[in-house]
Amino acid sequence: MVDVDPSEVGRTPLVELDVGVAPTVYGKAEWFNLGSLGHGGGSVKTRIGKAMLDAAAARGDLTSERTIIEASSGNTGAAVARIGAAMGYDVEIVLPDNAGRGKVAAIRDAGAQLRFVDAEEGYDEFVAGCRRLVDERPDEYVYPNQYQNPANPGVHAGTTGPEIWAQTDGEVTHFVAGAGTGGTLVGVSHALRPRGVHVHGYEPPETDHDIPGLKHMHGPETFVPETYEFDALDAREYVATDTAYEYVQRLRRRHADAEVRIRDSGQWSREFVRSELRMNGEFLVGPSTGGALAMVDRLATRGTLGPDDVVVVPLPDRGDRYPERDPYADYVD
Repeated sequence: MVDVDPSEVGRTPLVELDVGVAPTVYGKAEWFNLGSLGHGGGSVKTRIGKAMLDAAAARGDLTSERTIIEASSGNTGAAVARIGAAMGYDVEIVLPDNAGRGKVAAIRDAGAQLRFVDAEEGYDEFVAGCRRLVDERPDEYVYPNQYQNPANPGVHAGTTGPEIWAQTDGEVTHFVAGAGTGGTLVGVSHALRPRGVHVHGYEPPETDHDIPGLKHMHGPETFVPETYEFDALDAREYVATDTAYEYVQRLRRRHADAEVRIRDSGQWSREFVRSELRMNGEFLVGPSTGGALAMVDRLATRGTLGPDDVVVVPLPDRGDRYPERDPYADYVD
């Protein structure tokens, strides 16, 4: 089991990305949540893992007789497992059997029990499976439920959005991100839209996709998380899996010989941020960031974004969460 320092959650770095478009583009490097840990530190989901468990503790829901259970495709599971274990509770994570090997390793390192669901049964099945367990044994489990918990968008409204505003000195004009639970998009929107920032979201165009952590919301048999508010966005579009992975590689190539400029190092030293931005010398971000960069390119091509705009995208996790997937396999040990 790994040691967790809750003070390492939040105040993540902001770095400038060379995307090859006219506007200035910054990435919020969320793997610096719990940045001293392995497996690329934490992720954007570390914020909600801590927020949901803090809220459960404040309500008195957490007891030694009950196990914390969460449905997750990986990053939220790792966050809940690490923080729940650090708080002294047993944790069980229900996840699809195609979850990234790096994410599974982080969950196992925290000492949580893993319960796998066949990914062939569809994205929503591991969520439904978790709900069935809780319904069958309600006295045995505490279920934070990232898909319904207001602490999910709430922590992004209270921390992520204000951090972006402060780190850009109020220069940010657009925020672009993918939707899984919608917590990041909605929370940041609540913080920044009243300040005139435009919020653009994307999702995969179909249920069968491989952008881990994201969700196709518009299939006839898919559910829309209660944490997702469509009217919190200025626009929503589709980005396909192949396109997302293509832009991950584009970013890697553009920064192969170019330094990643640190706009703000957050709570970390610049030396530490520099040391943890790359893995094996490569600047590789997670697939959902690739989709966000594809959206930025699309918006710039249309003229929605101009040279005076300042765009922020989340970098939810680092590429070592996906060692078994292209384009990561050639670069991750």
